[in-house]
This record gives sequence, C-alpha cells and structure tokens, in this order.
Amino acid sequence: MKNKKNIIKVLTVFVALLVIFSGIMKLVGDEEVVQVMANVGVDQYVPYLGLMEITFGVLFLFPKTFKLGFILLSCYFAGAIATELSHQGSIYNPLFLLVLIWIATYLNNPAVFLTITDLNKQEA
Repeated sequence: MKNKKNIIKVLTVFVALLVIFSGIMKLVGDEEVVQVMANVGVDQYVPYLGLMEITFGVLFLFPKTFKLGFILLSCYFAGAIATELSHQGSIYNPLFLLVLIWIATYLNNPAVFLTITDLNKQEA
C-alpha cells in the first residue's frame, strides 16, 4: 500500500515537473518553442503562457490546491488541443500531457471524477 502511494506521488510530481519545464521553456523564450507558438499565432503571448503553465503545475503539486491545479491544467491543455486543431498542428503533445494529468488525478483522488449521486452512494 505504501509503494502504491509512493508511485502515485512520483507520477504526480513527474507530470507537474513536465508542465513546469514546458512553462520554463516558454518563459526563457526557447527558439523552437517560440517558433511552434508563432505557427499557431500566439507568439506574443509565450511568456504569459509559460507563467500560466508554471503556476498551474505548482498548484497541481500541493494537496490543498490539487483540484484547482487539475481544473486549470485541464482547461489549459484542452485549449492547446483546440488551438492545434484549428491550425492543422499536432495534438499529440498537449493530449499526452492531458492524459497524464487525468491519470495522476484519478490515482490521487478518484472522487474528482464522481458525480454527487456516486458520492452519496459511496456514503450509504
């Protein structure tokens, strides 16, 4: 049981670090990242997007702000997927991160995905 908790924590930290690293790459203006962002027309917003990724990734790390981080990351990467689709880009990078975020969230707290009815059934 302790191993399972450790594996879940490692996965959560890994996912958050991937997101934070992506944000740092945007914040420092990595040429490749800026070029990709320019292709979809958001190159002027790269530093802001980087700050958002870093902030949301940090929120995802802490138990008290985990759900908020999950919601914000889900919205952010859903928007990234929509942007890529509207510009005939590749959805695989944002989709990969989004799937990892959802897996880590489910393993950490499956109740995030339950409805009120499901929660009431569990209490009974």
